[in-house]
Order: sequence, then C-alpha cells, then structure tokens
Amino acid sequence: MADIAGVLVGLIWVAIAVGGLVLFIWALVDVLKTNFRNDTHKILWILVVLLATFIGPVLWLVWGRKNA
Repeated sequence: MADIAGVLVGLIWVAIAVGGLVLFIWALVDVLKTNFRNDTHKILWILVVLLATFIGPVLWLVWGRKNA
C-alpha cells in the first residue's frame, strides 16, 4: 500500500513539473509573438519570464498580456 502512495505522490510531482514547463513555454512564446510599442518592454518581459521561474509566466499571462 505504501508503494502505491509513493507512486501517486511521484505522479503528482511530475504533473506539477510538466504543468510548470508548459506554462513557462506558453508565456515565453506569447511574449516573443506579442508586438510591443517599445522593444525595451519586450526584453524586460522576456527577462521576467526567464528569471522569475514560476511567478514570471503567471504575471505575464495575468497582467502583462493586457498591458502589452
């Protein structure tokens, strides 16, 4: 029974990791495809997405897309 719980916990962690990777790639591609009024803003958003591992993509998708 303990083995099944360990496998389930492992699967949950894998799902979280894959979800985070998908979120990261989605945000990065979206920043690269977005037309900004200023190239500096694009560079700053790329850095935010790259350097702020989880919160950067979330910030872009929630707040940055509206203000781009």
